Parts: sequence; structure tokens; C-alpha cells
Amino acid sequence: MSVRIMKPVSVGDVNLMQKLSRDFYNRDTVTVAQELLGKYLVHIANRTEMIGRIVEVEAYLGPHDLAAHSAKGLTERTKVMFGPPGYAYVYMIYGMYYCTNVVTESEGHASAVLLRAIEPIKNIHGRTQGPGLLSKAMQIDKQLNAHDLTSDNFYITTPLSVTPIHLVKKPRIGVDYAGVWAKKLLRFYIKDSRFVSRR
Repeated sequence: MSVRIMKPVSVGDVNLMQKLSRDFYNRDTVTVAQELLGKYLVHIANRTEMIGRIVEVEAYLGPHDLAAHSAKGLTERTKVMFGPPGYAYVYMIYGMYYCTNVVTESEGHASAVLLRAIEPIKNIHGRTQGPGLLSKAMQIDKQLNAHDLTSDNFYITTPLSVTPIHLVKKPRIGVDYAGVWAKKLLRFYIKDSRFVSRR
């Protein structure tokens, strides 16, 4: 599948780029997931601006999606997913890694997009191929759970120029427990990116 998404630009252009609005997230989750590819994830911490280009994502469609955390209903952990769009859903796995998601669609829909991999652009050290490594490299932890992604220190932005790329669709990773949902093509990545977590 060939689509038009944003290509990397020089770091000096980052401040000129447009931060994604809440309306961007308040749309169909699959559409948001695919259009996040090529966008820049920005986290400013301790006066350091960390920037990564999103190259791989997974869509989780709501309580009817048995692979989604919201399939277990409204809990203290999942309440962010049930909230308004454009907020971060950050949770811990294996007792040591954090996963970073963006909440999508209208309040109560309980859907989100998992950020699986980024291409380092600025001030990122270590591997970024995989959601846990991505969060570690960008210093994202539980303190950013429920953080507004239209804020000034943690957000996603649109680069200045576009170029055609190939978008690949695959089943999501690590959701074998989800029955037929495990086979849904809801993982998307940029073809030939060497920063994708798994081919």
C-alpha cells in the first residue's frame, strides 16, 4: 500500500512544525494509526528535547477488540482509554518496561494506538525497536500516563514536507490470547525502515 506521509526534516525545523490537535485523534483508530507513521514524537524533559520519528504502530479498537486492555472493562488502569482522545496511555509490562499509547476516538470508546518503534532524530540514545525500548529511550514512564498530548512538553507533531512511502499491514505482536483478533491486520509500519521492531 502506497500512501503519502511525512519524511524527516532537519531538527532545526521542529519548532516550525504543527502539533497534532485533539481533532486528529478524535477519528477512526485505524486511520489515526496509519497517519501517525512519519510523525514526530517529542518529549522535553530536564531541558532536553528528545525527538523520534514514528515508524511502527498497532491499533486497538475498543472493548470489542479482545486484544485491547479495554476488553476487560473500565478499571483504574484503563480509565484513560475510556476518556477523551489525545491523551497518553502509559503502562508497565514485565515489571520493567513502559508502553506508550495515544487514546483515539470519542470519550467512552476506549480505543488507542500503541507506538511500537521510532527512528531516533534528536537526543535519543539506545535502541528504539519495540515499545519498551522506545519508552526507555525517550524517558517516558508512568508519570506521563494521562498526559495531554496537546501540551508543550510531550506531544506529536507534523513534519514540514511529504514523500510517498509504502505502508505494511501485519497482525499485532504478542496477542495470541485474543482469538480471531490476533490475526487482524492492525499493525502498521513503514516498509524498509531499519528501526521496525519485527518484520
